[in-house]
Amino acid sequence: MHTLLFLDPGHFHAALTLRAPQARAADEVYVYAREGAELRDFLALVERFNRRSPNPTRWRPFVRTSGDPLGRLVDERRGDVVVLAGKNGGKARTIQRLHQSGFHVLADKPWLVEKADLEHVRASLEGWPLAAEIMTGRHDLAASLVKRLVGAPAVFGTFRDDGSAIEHESVHHLEKLVDGAPLRRPWWFFDVRVQGSGPVDIPTHVVDQAQWLVDGDAAAPALLSARVWSTHVPAEAFRRITGEAGFPRELEPFVDGDALSYRCNAALVYRIGRVTASAATRWNLSPSPGGGDASHNVAHGTRADIRLEQSARTGHRRKVFVEPRTDAVGIERALRNTVTAWQAEIPGVEVVPAGPEMYEVTPPPLLDGGHETHFPRVLDEFLRIVDDRRWPTALAQRTLAKYTLLAEAAARTSAEDAMLSARGEP
Repeated sequence: MHTLLFLDPGHFHAALTLRAPQARAADEVYVYAREGAELRDFLALVERFNRRSPNPTRWRPFVRTSGDPLGRLVDERRGDVVVLAGKNGGKARTIQRLHQSGFHVLADKPWLVEKADLEHVRASLEGWPLAAEIMTGRHDLAASLVKRLVGAPAVFGTFRDDGSAIEHESVHHLEKLVDGAPLRRPWWFFDVRVQGSGPVDIPTHVVDQAQWLVDGDAAAPALLSARVWSTHVPAEAFRRITGEAGFPRELEPFVDGDALSYRCNAALVYRIGRVTASAATRWNLSPSPGGGDASHNVAHGTRADIRLEQSARTGHRRKVFVEPRTDAVGIERALRNTVTAWQAEIPGVEVVPAGPEMYEVTPPPLLDGGHETHFPRVLDEFLRIVDDRRWPTALAQRTLAKYTLLAEAAARTSAEDAMLSARGEP
């Protein structure tokens, strides 16, 4: 039985790991943090889980406030697993200190905000105790269907080599709901020196998905190009999102008039082995009424394209489509045979027409409870690995390879920003 320790839980992902009961962990959890709104928001969300009906949790948080939460956590050593989700600047050094102090660490992305952080990431991945990311994408049912379809040669063929074989596009929103309530973000979320800029934020998930699709755990992704640009956040929107009366002094370098320039968007092109992948990730201020985050991901095969989409067109639900490129009749037959063979593992999954020579693969809705339910699954998987005491070589390899790529993208775009600034360009 593990005792969970939460260090400076400044991001709601920390609380989401507790969204469901956890048989491998004690109900008592210890929270080491500074006094403030971030701590109160964390405790309020955990309390909502405890009071939820149905399926309430039974977490009992014990709070240890301190001017040095990390030092106190290490000194008191009240548990063996640290969950870390908050400020990203300095996170790599914190993970390494916890690792060297004998704690297992489950830490939210990104682990680095600048290239110098990579040495700390590397040191934390060299062996026990375990350090791993809160990485939810491989627990998503729709993404698992894409992975299965790409792995079916009779349907997908092989990855095409005439351009980007994997394309990821996503739009996230600075204003959003979590567990049905408006999310309040801390002001430092808008400081790329603390949160990380576009190339190291959402791309941590995107690159992981590409590695998964090409079975690229051991392959080192090679960066081909990287670009970053800003979302402008008006003062009134900043006040709504953070609850702050205005832009804090620390953000002055990024403020132009009555708006903040938040350098949070990125476009990357890279290769994993022989497969070229592209990623475009963007943050908008607010979703349209009834809308939400959107994504459009395509794996281009020699026989068919596999598309995972979440948009207004799909009713903001994640849906999987198969679009034959050749031999439509043969691919439809292979697709139906393939999905039929999955019934024991995914009962009720179906193939339905979705347009001229296009098919949707539909799982029963009850099999996946949505993005927020993936976080407790990540925690359970992490604790299982710890309990099994089998070093996850592939996990460590792909994590280091991914952050090596993202560190290079951050360094390259940072250098380009400096040159543009020197020339007086935006």
